[in-house]
Amino acid sequence: MKPRFLSLLILLLGSTGFAERTHDITVDDYFTQAYIAESRVSPDGKLAAYVELRWRDKSDGRAAELWTVAIPSGERRRLTFEDGGKSSPQWSPDSKWIYFAGRFKRDGEKGAPHDGSNQIWRVAADGSRLTPLTRVKDGIADFELTDDASALHYTVHKEHVIDEWKTLRNEFKKDVTFGHGIHQVSELRRLDLTSWREETLVNANRYIRYFAVAPKSGRIAMMTIEDELLINNEGRSRVDVYDPATREITTLPDKLWRADAPSPYGWLENPAWSSDGEMLAFSIGFDGYPAELFMARVAAGGYGLSKLPRPKDVFAGGSLAWRPGGHELCFSGDHHARRSVYGLDIRKSGPPAMREVTPGEAFVGSFSFSADGRSLVIEQNGDDFPSDIFHGEPGARKFKRLTTINPQVDSWKLPERSAIQWKGANGDPVEGILELPPGHDGKTKLPLIVQIHGGPTGATPNVFRYWIYGMTLHASHGYAVLSPNYRGSTGYGDKFLTGLIGRENDIEVEDILAGVDHLIRRGIADPERLGVTGWSNGGYLSNCLIATGRFRAASTGAGVFDMTIQWGEEDTPGHVINYLEGLPWEKPAEYQRTSPLYQLKPGNKTATLIHVGERDARVPASHSRSLHRAMKYYLDAPCELLIYPGAGHGLTKYQHRLAKLKWDVAWFEKYLKPAP
Repeated sequence: MKPRFLSLLILLLGSTGFAERTHDITVDDYFTQAYIAESRVSPDGKLAAYVELRWRDKSDGRAAELWTVAIPSGERRRLTFEDGGKSSPQWSPDSKWIYFAGRFKRDGEKGAPHDGSNQIWRVAADGSRLTPLTRVKDGIADFELTDDASALHYTVHKEHVIDEWKTLRNEFKKDVTFGHGIHQVSELRRLDLTSWREETLVNANRYIRYFAVAPKSGRIAMMTIEDELLINNEGRSRVDVYDPATREITTLPDKLWRADAPSPYGWLENPAWSSDGEMLAFSIGFDGYPAELFMARVAAGGYGLSKLPRPKDVFAGGSLAWRPGGHELCFSGDHHARRSVYGLDIRKSGPPAMREVTPGEAFVGSFSFSADGRSLVIEQNGDDFPSDIFHGEPGARKFKRLTTINPQVDSWKLPERSAIQWKGANGDPVEGILELPPGHDGKTKLPLIVQIHGGPTGATPNVFRYWIYGMTLHASHGYAVLSPNYRGSTGYGDKFLTGLIGRENDIEVEDILAGVDHLIRRGIADPERLGVTGWSNGGYLSNCLIATGRFRAASTGAGVFDMTIQWGEEDTPGHVINYLEGLPWEKPAEYQRTSPLYQLKPGNKTATLIHVGERDARVPASHSRSLHRAMKYYLDAPCELLIYPGAGHGLTKYQHRLAKLKWDVAWFEKYLKPAP
């Protein structure tokens, strides 16, 4: 090869990830990964600000720092360096300043802004002149900069004690935890960035979960509920609009997303104003039903409400944003294990026209537009890399990659990944993601681990993903890994999604087992060495599959064991009511039929490893304790229970995630790897 041609080849390929893959993936490699949490392109389209998360050695969690990347050169600059979380970057209209929420902790300093509380900060785009803008006791919740950068709006949460039994509650609130009556409410405040005077706009007895400020008019849309509890967010949340001209609050009539919805237990999300301040879009999400999009058009004497159309095979459950300078509403949607940005052109008359703003095979996370709407920055996962920042024009077939924050992945020996299909329950097509060990000869039967996603209103994407729930790691250690997008998963059409309602621990289990049998028939999976793992709803389905007796080993995390207890203890009981189509006293047989507890049988010897957070409000630890008791003490099966102190539904601490990864590897090595 001629030297000149070789140099050109190195120049072309050197930054594209075509390194020689020589590294065998280990547990420790997981903690070398960095993640992009959110990104925002500058109004002039020359820079993108984003939050980068990295693990600190054996620290409690990941450090979040603010960065920028230049467009199109890809030159990166780190803007923050002190310990503490950073979030919500927002640009000034002149693209010179970035506003963000941050927690800074300095030893020896008392009080805000360096006491670790969440405050609003401003930093120049070159990283200079870092300045705190708020010093709110106990910190702020959310904030938004006005379109002209003249003011900041932010929320502060405070304790509220209801009037009934108020005296007794106050007397004993430090010694007793009450089931209700003491909760949080919100204040919405405005800080003028010229006079630096602050005023409270909304201090009514409500909790503000989300809010958005309209350009030009300054109207503020708020998703509010009576308190912070998610049980009240289900079905009781509402859309309130504050008008600064009259200082009045209008509550939008909710018939479209309550009485006319398939379930009363939906939650309102994603308020977004058009750039002219005349249209408010928002979404409502459900467990088990398609998410829906709505629009409120400002009109004389009120707001014109409408439900927006969407493709029936796309799940519109992601974020919303209006493309500046027009009335194209963009949203992220799931379709066949991928996620793209779609656009609805909302015209004054006629049905909205729809297009794919990020066509292709991408999996897109956050997205944002420049001020002229011509430049689009997206956070995207790829086939062989975690998330990075990409840039392009809306509708372009290919976007330019601006960052490579995980260059070490280019040397990893990655599993061979593909999307496969099989016939599930009722002969319907079901899709899943199959991972095989690097360099697998295609002839040797492998131990199989079924990795099940949570939700169930979700899906496993067909992209690179090394996470604590099994993908990448197990296949790299010699297993076949199947991640089924079973009945109830998103991105496969409304019928496939809603087909799980009234059929839990039934139709989706049949879908999954059919996928296992498909791999056995193909000679990929060894029928005597079957394993299963999952978290949340994946843990529930792992428990269901344990009860079938077909699996030799399992690692189940935060999984439901008894549906009646789940309805009685979890923070979102509408989930159970939706899928079981009623309350426990209305459908007692259904609650028992869907509970793995009642499906266990003598002789079930599945080696069961159980993980759960001590303070899990979504799937309380009582399920895991009950499963442990059943398997170890009554069925005499190999069983271990790991309860993570202080952890909630997800594990966030370094040591907790390390423990889960190491225990899973050792568990499957012992009970699944050896030949029968």
